[in-house]
Amino acid sequence: MNHSDLRAKAPSLAAGMAAADHSPDVQLSQTRHRAALVASWHIATGSTVLELGCGQGDMTAVLAEVVGPKGRVVAVDVAEPSYGAPVTLGESAARLATGPLGPRIEFRFGTDVLNPSVDFPESTFDHVVLAHCSWYFASLGQLRDTLARVRSWARRLWFTEWDLTPVSGDQLAHLLAVLIQGQIEAAGSYGQGNVRTPFSREGLLRLLPEVGWTADGSESVDTEELQDGDWEIAACLDLVGTEERLAALPEPVRHLVLSQADVLRAIAKPRGNRALAAYSVTAR
Repeated sequence: MNHSDLRAKAPSLAAGMAAADHSPDVQLSQTRHRAALVASWHIATGSTVLELGCGQGDMTAVLAEVVGPKGRVVAVDVAEPSYGAPVTLGESAARLATGPLGPRIEFRFGTDVLNPSVDFPESTFDHVVLAHCSWYFASLGQLRDTLARVRSWARRLWFTEWDLTPVSGDQLAHLLAVLIQGQIEAAGSYGQGNVRTPFSREGLLRLLPEVGWTADGSESVDTEELQDGDWEIAACLDLVGTEERLAALPEPVRHLVLSQADVLRAIAKPRGNRALAAYSVTAR
């Protein structure tokens, strides 16, 4: 399926998501972004795909569309079905399960692929996908172990994440919000936010050969219509206003975080902040 065909299907795919009941325009932009990614990944009809960090299934739906009726997507997330707001993971999965894509998808929530009880035979999957989920990992070591764990299960890796390198000044607020959240986590005040372990594209490319993956290529991905910059700025400012989280930080780190938050407030717009670009890496 080519880029234009998949993009054309984005409105119907977005409409099938439970979150579209609350924010249809936001869901459409998120689905379009993922459709553009998958259209460039050359996933053939009938493929088997393991998706890690599936969340509410934004990418899952697009993958299920691409693999077709004879394909299969196993969508895994460590979170429980009750996680998420205003729509939980379970509610979103239930909506997809009852739609036309349902027979192609198997959701596995509350599943940690590092648990020895979770296993698949060698080359069970044609592809393994991690899309905008790697910064949720508790550490880079956990990501390394996960990439090593799935190496024998799939022939190809498709990976996408936010790019820490800004290309314009209006992305600096998103970058600062990400780095502040990463510093808080790195200093030992742990939470469950979207950003726990931010790392660069170069960091990923250094990591892949350590665990047996050979990168084929890397390219930047446009994120112009996405709202994640606004979301992460709001999440960061809420976080630095939480006394309990800040109290757990060493005093020098706390003062550094608070000063950076002052800068963030000064440069961020109330809404419409430009998100960082993303990148896509393919490996075998």
